[in-house]
Amino acid sequence: MNGTLYQFKPANSFSATPKVHEVGYQSWTQDNLLVESDHNDILYYTTRWDALCPYINVTLDMLESAPRPFVVYALPPDSPFGVPINDKYGLVNTMDEAFWQEPRRERKFREYDKQYKNFVYTEEVVPGSQLTVEDMFEMGGDHFANYYIDDREVEGFVDYVRHLDVLILRVHSPEGELVLTDVSILLPKYNQLYGSFCQWNRDYKNRSPGIYACSPACRWAAKNGLRYYNLGPVDDYGYKALFVTDHEPIYALALIDPSHPLATDPTSPLITDFKPHELNQIYRHPKQDREVQHQDSVLAMAG
Repeated sequence: MNGTLYQFKPANSFSATPKVHEVGYQSWTQDNLLVESDHNDILYYTTRWDALCPYINVTLDMLESAPRPFVVYALPPDSPFGVPINDKYGLVNTMDEAFWQEPRRERKFREYDKQYKNFVYTEEVVPGSQLTVEDMFEMGGDHFANYYIDDREVEGFVDYVRHLDVLILRVHSPEGELVLTDVSILLPKYNQLYGSFCQWNRDYKNRSPGIYACSPACRWAAKNGLRYYNLGPVDDYGYKALFVTDHEPIYALALIDPSHPLATDPTSPLITDFKPHELNQIYRHPKQDREVQHQDSVLAMAG
């Protein structure tokens, strides 16, 4: 046993068709909410939107229903839930002239443009409602396999973008070979283009296609009135420093028994990301926790 406490409902409490819940851009049922993750063979749970989507909303019902340990990263900046962790989003202010004119950046962009001068660049905005899981694997299957992105997280992306538009950038070599496919989510509510993933051909590694892809994405955002290009978390990705002009806190929450191995292993992502006293803190502002503790809907700690 790994310390997780499972609570099973009586068989007669389940319906033949699971109830569909809606929150933010997301929908979920008891059957498709969770994805198993592990650290040093220690099991914990994340959501199906974890790998490819930004700004994941939660509800008290969701938190109450999930087994422990349950970790949700990247809650919206305007959500009442979650605490700032020890990582941050890297944003590019695409409308700031200083971004484009900074000497090192301007030189690097010029170098990349020269490298790709004879390549064919295309851009396409697709309603997310038209994308299928099959489309996603066609565009990013190798990337998903290389980064251990679960099939359920690919399904989570398709769910997330049902009411959003998706930008797809492609670059082909002069011979017609696909060099990269870059997929981003348009988030007008946050004045952002969010970079979800980029799959690139390893045969062109010497041209740094993954880094290059950020440049046309930034240009597209600026041209189409989105101030920020969101590069995602930055602490483990030094190459993003070429682009980042601003940082935004990443908010998360972790519901876990304090004695669970994931909460005590010095190499655990929870130790890396959270302050010890903020484990099991549901609300961003602790006063809110105190105000709702008397309500039946407040979560009881597992165990």
